[in-house]
Amino acid sequence: MLRKESSLHTIKNSLNNEIQIRQKKLINIKKKGFNYPNNFKTNCNSQDILTKYTKLTNEVLIKLKTEIKIAGRMITRRIMGKASFATLQDMYGTIQLYITIKKCTQNFYKNEFKKWDLGDIIGVIGTLFKTKTGELSIYCTKIQLLTKSLRPLPDKYHGLLNQETRYRRRYLDLISNTKLFQIFKTRSNIITIIRNFLIQKKFFEVETPMMHNIPGGANAKPFETYHNALNTKLYLRIAPELYLKQLIIGGFERIFEINRCFRNEGTSLYHNPEFTMMEIYMAYSNYKDMMFIIEDLFKNISQIINKSHCIKYANNIFNIHKKFHRLTMKESIIKYNSYLSLNDLNNLEKIKNICHFLKIEVEKEWNIGQIQTKIFEKTTEKKIIQPTFITKYPVEVSPLAKSNNEYPHLTDRFELFINGLEIANGFSELNDSEEQKKRFLKQQTQQKTNMQQNLSYDQEYITALEYGLPPTAGLGIGIDRLVMLFTNSKSIRDVILFPTLKPNLQKK
Repeated sequence: MLRKESSLHTIKNSLNNEIQIRQKKLINIKKKGFNYPNNFKTNCNSQDILTKYTKLTNEVLIKLKTEIKIAGRMITRRIMGKASFATLQDMYGTIQLYITIKKCTQNFYKNEFKKWDLGDIIGVIGTLFKTKTGELSIYCTKIQLLTKSLRPLPDKYHGLLNQETRYRRRYLDLISNTKLFQIFKTRSNIITIIRNFLIQKKFFEVETPMMHNIPGGANAKPFETYHNALNTKLYLRIAPELYLKQLIIGGFERIFEINRCFRNEGTSLYHNPEFTMMEIYMAYSNYKDMMFIIEDLFKNISQIINKSHCIKYANNIFNIHKKFHRLTMKESIIKYNSYLSLNDLNNLEKIKNICHFLKIEVEKEWNIGQIQTKIFEKTTEKKIIQPTFITKYPVEVSPLAKSNNEYPHLTDRFELFINGLEIANGFSELNDSEEQKKRFLKQQTQQKTNMQQNLSYDQEYITALEYGLPPTAGLGIGIDRLVMLFTNSKSIRDVILFPTLKPNLQKK
């Protein structure tokens, strides 16, 4: 233990010394007129260069004399007497630089360039050539310091090894981890693909409030805030659902929103208190139409991102081109738990005994639908690996979904599971205002009985429903989990740039 503490102390002292050296360098160059220049203009990036010029021979490159203006961070450097090689990294990749006394003058080379540090941001002007090993490089005719880095970068080969530091100082992780950078570029591309897909299907993108007068749209604990000028308590949105359906009532027929939602609950590999959802609503459609939209959307994303209809996640491969499986909740419980039968699930006494045997906690006032859902969550969800729509959820756990015409105690609702993880939730919307009012009041009574604080009876939404909501289907997709799937990421923190963490109380 003492040896470990001694080692950490040595590393800390070394870091402090390095920072002091760099600070002194900054003081010296400021005395010479350095003022963090902001007038360097680029004409290309590393990807442009590699894509356009890699296949050309050195002879052709030298004849072209193409002027390159590029900027980025210097991440490696090899000084060899009168010449040096360095690596410049920008948002798109890396490119090798070649700097010589002959092109940049001896005074600049010795008294400026050689005193720069890894991590410094530089601007480069030069022409292209290929080294003896065939590596496309920039022969620098001018090189300029744009920003001085006062702290050393993480180790080039190992990057940030401490997981928590990676999340807290995401900027450092991005600098040293090209794979991570690619994940977030993929995330951005996926959101763009979703937007284009829905716009092509004539959906309109809309925006709804993040601060609500009452928590609503989903059953979760909200974050609370306070508006001083209005002298009122507000809640960060749990879901945008009720506002979006009011827009359908108002005359929009196809809308979507990619939005931030907040739930004041725990964190896990699959949960972050602040997360991104995409919700869409389509009038004159039902939950089955939403299933087809999801299948088409996944095919679209996979074809563009993976250039195929297959997704590899962990040790599994999913063929998105195939039609997704469809099972009712009860069918899935029986399929993945061979000791259970339909008769067991439909008998209240038997199902309570099953819960006792499986050590599943249930509330005394729960009815059979709520208990069935709990059994599904505890025994079945994680076993659903291939893309599967689970349908016919009980009314008690689906207060906003339309009841099934044939089985009124069930709803026209589905959830999509892939690799044991819920990816999407959709249903035919309940548009009977009287029935919705009854469900809200029943839900409120149950919450009071359980001493819960989320008493979310939304009279304004009921009033809106009374003007008439067309037959409508809605769909919500967790963007973070979707990105996890398409980037083969194990944790939701790996696909959120700044995940929620406990405050770091240690001194920096």
